[in-house]
Amino acid sequence: MDTSFCIEALKHYGPPDIFNSDQGSQFTRSEFTQKLTDHGVRISIDGKGRWVDNVFIERLWRSLKYEEVYLKAYTTPLEAELEIGYSMVFYNEERDHQGFNDFTPDEAYFGRQRFAQ
Repeated sequence: MDTSFCIEALKHYGPPDIFNSDQGSQFTRSEFTQKLTDHGVRISIDGKGRWVDNVFIERLWRSLKYEEVYLKAYTTPLEAELEIGYSMVFYNEERDHQGFNDFTPDEAYFGRQRFAQ
């Protein structure tokens, strides 16, 4: 991935409020960080070797890859988008998480209750 890809994503999806990343060169180049700054985006870049700064999102990506993406052979981009979307809903609304005392993220963060199964 290079800086042009990141800039294209900004154009397509619009700027976020906060941009958090690791120290990848595509994220730290002034060409990209200036675009973020120009749009009023707050930049949060983890310290070198600070994987713990992103531990929750890293866990999410690991779970998504090993519980969904690596297990399937999607036939179209739309199928991948839909199936990964379903997986994200499951992860947040139905899947128990040991780190949340066996609550789902929705239950832990928002106090939402699961629907009866």
